[in-house]
Amino acid sequence: MSSVLSIPRISRRAGKVWRRNLDVFIKTWKVNFFPPLIEAFLYLSAIGLGIGTYVGSINGTPYINFIAPAVLAISAMNSAFFECTYGSYVRMYYQKSFDAIIATPLSIEDVIAGELLWGATRAVISVTIMLPVLVVFKVVSLPFSILVIPLAFIGGLTFAGLAMCFTAITPSIDTLNYPSFLLITPMMLFSGTFFPLTILPAVFQYIALAIFPLTHLVSLMRMATLPAITSLIVLNIAWILVATVIFCIISINLMRRRLIV
Repeated sequence: MSSVLSIPRISRRAGKVWRRNLDVFIKTWKVNFFPPLIEAFLYLSAIGLGIGTYVGSINGTPYINFIAPAVLAISAMNSAFFECTYGSYVRMYYQKSFDAIIATPLSIEDVIAGELLWGATRAVISVTIMLPVLVVFKVVSLPFSILVIPLAFIGGLTFAGLAMCFTAITPSIDTLNYPSFLLITPMMLFSGTFFPLTILPAVFQYIALAIFPLTHLVSLMRMATLPAITSLIVLNIAWILVATVIFCIISINLMRRRLIV
């Protein structure tokens, strides 16, 4: 049995799986277009303008401007993670799409790689839809804010790989509730999203920087939208890139073990 860290063989045929998911998405684009649009408006209105009235500013930055990049990062995380957990599980177990695709010249590695790319694409779509709302609210700086789109793809690929690891080992779709509530929710709250990490005790700051991918994605998004480059940029980029490679490799190998009977 191969190691979960062995380099999988992936061909360009993975793009076929990505295209298949895109075609399905386009058929239901109206359902998928409005949630990110409304989500951005609600976050900025309720938290940014509402709670922001009492907070004022953080390190000289208006509170609504402070949370705007976090809203983008959270959307990228949720889009990629839930697409490659619940979405992929449904395609694998209920729709039997994976079985049908593997019956063609595509390999298991191609199928999972295509799923991961699609998860990252969903993150890009969500962030791209939300960005104009942030521009209307005048809480992001152009043209630097355009950088959030490639950041959404890289961060989305990170969360897609992490999500597929859980999909590979979960015994049922209901079990996916555990990583959703025990990992995604804490990350959304304690990754420097709605308040600075420096408010937390030092040990929690180190945990957030060492374990939570969202911490690094929020930091990079904030540098792009304010813009405000800090010394953490090297750590943020390195952590995201290394984690993305590791998560994607492990997820493909775990899914191969699950699908090969």
